[in-house]
Amino acid sequence: MAGSTASSVRSKMKAKGALDAGRTNSPPEDVANLHQLEAQHGILGIVLLLFCGTVSSYLCTYLPEALTAADLDRHPTAFIAERAWDNLQVLNDFGPKPTGSRANELGAADYIRREIEKAKATAHAAQLVETAHQTISGAYPIAFLGNPLTSVYRNAQNLVVRLAGRSEDGERAALMLNCHYDTVASSPGASDDGGSCAVMLEILRVLSRAPQRNRHSIVFLFNGAEETPLQAAHGFVSQHRWAGEVRAFLNLESAGSGGKEQLFQAGPQHPWLIEAYGRAVRHPAAQTVSEEIFQSGIIPSDTDFRIFRDFGHVPGMDFAHTINGYRYHTRFDTIDYLTLPVLQRTGDNILALTRELANGEELGRVGSDPNLAEGYSVFFDVLGLFFVSYSASTGQIVNVMLAVLSLAVPLMELCRQVRRVGERSVLSQTLVGLLGTVCGTAASVGVVLLVANRLDAVGRAMSWFSTPYLILGLYGCPVILMHCFAHRLCSHWFSDNKSPLNLTQTVRARLIGVNFFWTLLIIPLTLANIRSAYIIAVIVLLSLLSTILTSVLGYQGQPRRWLALHLAFQIPTLLWATKFYHLLVKLFVPITGRMGAGTNPEYLIALLVACFGLLCVSYLVPLVGLLKGTSELTARMTVFAMIAFLLGCCTQVGFPYRDESNGEPSVQRHYVTHTLQVAHRDGAVVSEGAGFLFREMDRNAVRVIRGVAKPAEAVPMRQMETCRTMLFCGVPFYSIWHQIRFNNYWMEGPSPAIEKHTLPTFELVRVHQNSSSVRQYSFEIVHRHQTCVQSALIIAPKPGVQLVDWSLMDTVPGTIKFNGERAHFVLITYGLADDAPWTVTFAFEYDPEHLQDGAGAKLFDVSWVNTYWEHGDKHTDEFRKLIDQFPEWAHVIPSVAVVNITAH
Repeated sequence: MAGSTASSVRSKMKAKGALDAGRTNSPPEDVANLHQLEAQHGILGIVLLLFCGTVSSYLCTYLPEALTAADLDRHPTAFIAERAWDNLQVLNDFGPKPTGSRANELGAADYIRREIEKAKATAHAAQLVETAHQTISGAYPIAFLGNPLTSVYRNAQNLVVRLAGRSEDGERAALMLNCHYDTVASSPGASDDGGSCAVMLEILRVLSRAPQRNRHSIVFLFNGAEETPLQAAHGFVSQHRWAGEVRAFLNLESAGSGGKEQLFQAGPQHPWLIEAYGRAVRHPAAQTVSEEIFQSGIIPSDTDFRIFRDFGHVPGMDFAHTINGYRYHTRFDTIDYLTLPVLQRTGDNILALTRELANGEELGRVGSDPNLAEGYSVFFDVLGLFFVSYSASTGQIVNVMLAVLSLAVPLMELCRQVRRVGERSVLSQTLVGLLGTVCGTAASVGVVLLVANRLDAVGRAMSWFSTPYLILGLYGCPVILMHCFAHRLCSHWFSDNKSPLNLTQTVRARLIGVNFFWTLLIIPLTLANIRSAYIIAVIVLLSLLSTILTSVLGYQGQPRRWLALHLAFQIPTLLWATKFYHLLVKLFVPITGRMGAGTNPEYLIALLVACFGLLCVSYLVPLVGLLKGTSELTARMTVFAMIAFLLGCCTQVGFPYRDESNGEPSVQRHYVTHTLQVAHRDGAVVSEGAGFLFREMDRNAVRVIRGVAKPAEAVPMRQMETCRTMLFCGVPFYSIWHQIRFNNYWMEGPSPAIEKHTLPTFELVRVHQNSSSVRQYSFEIVHRHQTCVQSALIIAPKPGVQLVDWSLMDTVPGTIKFNGERAHFVLITYGLADDAPWTVTFAFEYDPEHLQDGAGAKLFDVSWVNTYWEHGDKHTDEFRKLIDQFPEWAHVIPSVAVVNITAH
């Protein structure tokens, strides 16, 4: 009896000891309801997300105050935005300035030349300012979308200034700044690229008045043919005497109308350029992800950077304004939509960077030191406040280390807290967190793609085009809902009532699962040399710092303090993630208005929101496990989504386009060409037709085109009658972007009014039989009148015939394919008019035994296309009436074209 009692006492003491031990492993607030928050606290996470998004949006668009002429005495060596603004006002007032137009070749060119001479006249005595007016002709091969073309330019203009450096006696090395003063038709081009030229004129004034020369020379290139595309830049790098001195360049561009100038590509390689940017620039705006996106080809644009890189073999940096891309290449790209702070910020940064590069030692060494040219950089600004850069190889090491540490450190810290009794539960809940994130990602992508598909199916594509905030409801809310549902379901399916972990520890383990998810993503991206993995690395770093600080402060057993610290670290995470959301939405939403109708733009925006929504909420969604219920949160998110859907589908808010009445135009673009088609045979006209060609620039364009065409019918281009009888359907082929990538529509109509004496001519003057299998044709091209006209040659050799040589350049590029036919495509741009004829020759090789008509056989078909831009005073009444039928929220770019097709 006594022994039994002692044994009972010992058993009770062991049980009490075990209970005490369990309590030491858990915080004093183990009771479940003490770890649970009221359901309405879930809304606070959404409020935090919206607050951080608002702050990052403000920081993305913040601009410094502008300096005026009144500040000149206090800041004699500073960039003065008001002086640049005066230059921009004059350039803007010339109106549209396409290459070949009087406004470009005579007006803008002459004005910039006079401003250069003024800067030269007011230069400090210590400075040597040299000027050159280059008129060039040339040709080069280039490809767009994998389609080769030969780009030919005649009498294009460059205005060049050289500010001599101190190192004139040794190896000459120069930094080049480039802008273009030409514009596309129908656009004054205040931002693209008049603002950049105004900035360069002011930088020239400031540097030329300095009492001491820079270490290296600086070349200022004002080029007059960039939109043609990229032709004057080629003329400079291939023919100008100063081109050989250039060791690096800064290219100033625009794909929007205002905002910050983004450094969106650099190099290639040459990491010293990025290092110089980091040292010099006070207001950084640069992201590696922008470089990788642009170089992927997804953005339908190109810049002179490509010419300097590929033909000049010079490294450089490419800058562009990207905000308000709605106005890019439209009549609304005017000075009315720009501000002085835009010029001030750009001028401050480019002036500081120019001084840094022109006085650094790298510019003089880059031609002889191959080490400077090696290696890629990872670079980014942090909310525009400061700049970070490091080598790509360092980035790989950092990414892998962060990925490993983000798993190892929180696992060790949490397992140490629960010791042996809960380690297996920690691992299992980590996997639950990973599964919830994976399922939430998959579900959110699936749902937003379904929404995108349905919006397009009901004819409401691009309802967010003018009202981007709708994106948050249409796609942002479903993304958050899917992640909440996924984590809640995984928690329910894999709940363990016997788990030794308390609720807070369970949630912390699931957050480790989020780290695991990012690790599984960041390591493959790093191994694939995708430098944009830094975006994830920063988020993982913040999570790791939160874990380390939790351990240092001893908050493991204090749920409320741990939660406060976790949410505090979510603020920089959300600021970082929402910055990229704003950056890419502001870039891609306007681009959907000029990417054609072949791809549903809803998919692009949906995927963008799904990806950056995941970045924003991945470390917030597991916290729903702390809520007593999620019904209130999910109900409100569903209501927000439904409101956005109703606004987008059933109200004027969801109408994609706006005119200028609200001060924020976001227009639909339309190219309309009044076309005359003429087919010749042996000098006689065998067929003739006329009509209007419409280009389908976005997903909704075809409905407007068909509405404008009524009561006539607009037929798809490839269904035209002339597709069976004329080369390349007899369409005015001038752009690979517009004719191959986009859908086009044709409406028959009367002939356009053509002044034949202004038409560039293409006449056969000689045929010579070089050998029994090679025949050479000589043509004369004449462009005598100062009109804005572009020519195109489409040369289609007959079966068994090959174009083997020509006088345009040393090589003959391959052919492009259209309507089942293959042909060589030559684009010709004219700058200044010239009375002198230009002779071009083509040599064709063939097998004489296979020619059906013997020596008189036709070897090739040629389409000679001439397209007039800025030709409004010659439009017919029918054409004007057609243009007037387009709504106010449409931007129409009219042109007149003549297509002459002949067999030779």
